[in-house]
Amino acid sequence: MKMIIAIVQDKDSNRLTDALSENNLKTTKLSTTGGFLREGNTTFMIGCDDGDVDDALDIIRKNCSQREQMVAPISPMGGNADSYIPKPVKVEVGGATVFVLPIDSFFQF
Repeated sequence: MKMIIAIVQDKDSNRLTDALSENNLKTTKLSTTGGFLREGNTTFMIGCDDGDVDDALDIIRKNCSQREQMVAPISPMGGNADSYIPKPVKVEVGGATVFVLPIDSFFQF
């Protein structure tokens, strides 16, 4: 048995929930916030049998797209604000960060 932890952008969350549900993969969703962009994410915890891991990863891959987004940089804390020029920067967002962990025991009460 494995635990898949997938962190996805909120924009992809509903589509991924629907796709996982259609494939009978049970999930627990947690609202999370990314540290770099400080935007909303959703963290999925998916418990599945070893044989279902590849299917779950394919579903995540197909439903969580990467895209570019313009982001205004955060002003420096305590620095010289005179030399700071706020210029938007293009960054890649979206996709999914996925961890697959082994599970020693599983209990359902």
